[in-house]
Amino acid sequence: MTSTNSTRSAVVIGAGQTGVTAALGLLDAGFEVTLYSDRDQRALRDDVPATGTALEFGETQQAEAALGLDTYTARAPRHTGLSVRIAGPEREELIAFDGHFEGYAGVAVDTRLKADERLTSFQGRGGRFVVEQVTPERLDSLAAAADLTLVATGRGGLSELFEVDPARSPYAAPQRSLLTVTVTGLGHDESVFAHRSRAGGAHSGFSIFADQGEGWWGPYLHKDAGPSWAFLGWARPGSEWEKRFAAADSAESALGIVRGLYRDYIDWDLPEVESARVITEDPHSWLKGAVRPVVRSGVGHTAGGHVVASLGDTSAAYDPIAGQGAQSGLIQAQRLVAAAAVHDGPFDERWISEQYRAFLAARGDAANRVTRLFLGDPEFADIGGQLFAAAAVQPRFASALVGLLHRPQPFLGVDSLAAAGDFITEVTGEDAAEVLARFQPAGRFERSAFNASLASA
Repeated sequence: MTSTNSTRSAVVIGAGQTGVTAALGLLDAGFEVTLYSDRDQRALRDDVPATGTALEFGETQQAEAALGLDTYTARAPRHTGLSVRIAGPEREELIAFDGHFEGYAGVAVDTRLKADERLTSFQGRGGRFVVEQVTPERLDSLAAAADLTLVATGRGGLSELFEVDPARSPYAAPQRSLLTVTVTGLGHDESVFAHRSRAGGAHSGFSIFADQGEGWWGPYLHKDAGPSWAFLGWARPGSEWEKRFAAADSAESALGIVRGLYRDYIDWDLPEVESARVITEDPHSWLKGAVRPVVRSGVGHTAGGHVVASLGDTSAAYDPIAGQGAQSGLIQAQRLVAAAAVHDGPFDERWISEQYRAFLAARGDAANRVTRLFLGDPEFADIGGQLFAAAAVQPRFASALVGLLHRPQPFLGVDSLAAAGDFITEVTGEDAAEVLARFQPAGRFERSAFNASLASA
C-alpha cells in the first residue's frame, strides 16, 4: 500500500492497541506519523492492566492481516467455539448449547503485548513516539500542524470533544459492573471443560444468570505467562455479584471472589476454576470497573476549530459482553488507513464523516445491536429468548448465533419475533416453529469431573 503523497503528516493520540495499529498502518502508507502517549513504552507494558480480553475473530484478523500485522493466530491458544449455559432467576438450569466457530478461530491477546510489539515496530520503521499528556489546548496546536489527527485515548479525557449520538446510545449508565482476572494452572487440551464440549479447552465457556449477571472463561495469551486463561464477569446493578466484585483489590482477591462465585452459583465449572492460579509476576493481571455503552461522533473540533477524528473506544465504548470493542476498533483503524492511503484531498470534516458513516454501516451499528442482545436489553428480550432456545436444539443455529460475535451484520435485520423466526429458518432450513417446539429445559447441566493432578500428569 503506497500513498500518493509521502509528505502528508498524521498525529495519533493514544498508544493502546488501536491507536498504535493506526499509527503503524499510516506510517506504512507513507505518512509521517507522530504517536503521543501519557506513558512511556515500559509503563504501557508493565504498569497498567490490560483493557479487557480483546478476543478477536476472523473479520478482525483479516483487518490486521491487510495492514501486514501479526494476527497472533500462530502464537495464542485458539478459540474454536463458545459453550453457553443459561440459568433462570430461581437458578433453574434452562439452556445449554455449544456453538462451533465455522471457518475461523478466535484469539484473545493481552493488549499490552500487542501494543508493545507494534510500538517497537513503529519506532523501528521511523515513526516518532512522544511521551506527553495531550491536553485539549495541546491537541489544538497539534491538529493545526497535521494533515490528519486521530484521537484514540479511550473513554475518558479527549473523548468529550466528540458528541454523544443519542440514537445509538440508549443507556444513561453502565449496564454491568465488570471483573476480570488472568490466570495459569489450566491447559488447553480436551480434558479442560470436557463436560461442556468435546473440544474441551479450545472452547470458551459462558454462563448466564438472569438476575445476577454473566461469567466467561476463555483461552488467552498473557504478555509474561504466555498461554493462559482469562475470566471476565459481568454483574447486574444491585445484584449480589456486584457486591462481590466491588471487594476486589488485587489479583489474589479477584480470583478468590471468582472461586466463591463458582462455588455458590456455577458449580458445574468449579473444578477448573479451583485449579486456576494467579500470575504472580504481573500485579496488574486483574481489573474491575464499569463501562457505559455509548457511541460518539466520528468528528470533533478543537478550540481553534481544527477537525479531529475519533478512533476505537473514543468512537464507541461497548460493554465487553459480546467482545465487540477491540474488534471494532481495529477494523475501524484498518478502514481509515486504507481510505487515507488513496485519498488526495484534505482530511476535512466531510471526509472524516464519510469514513465514519461507512464504518458504522459496515460494522459499528451491527456490533452495537449484538452487544445489546447479549446484555439482555429489554428491546431484544423476546427475540433473544427465541434465538437461544433454537440454539439449544439445533447445532447449526448454535454456530450461527455465536457466529454473530465474529460477524454481527446478520442481526441488523432481526428486529421482531417474526424476523427472528425468519433468521432461524434461514440458517437451519427448518420451520422456526418446529425448531422451537423441540426445546425442553436442560433440567441439570453436566458437572465437571476435571482432575488437575491427572491433567498435569
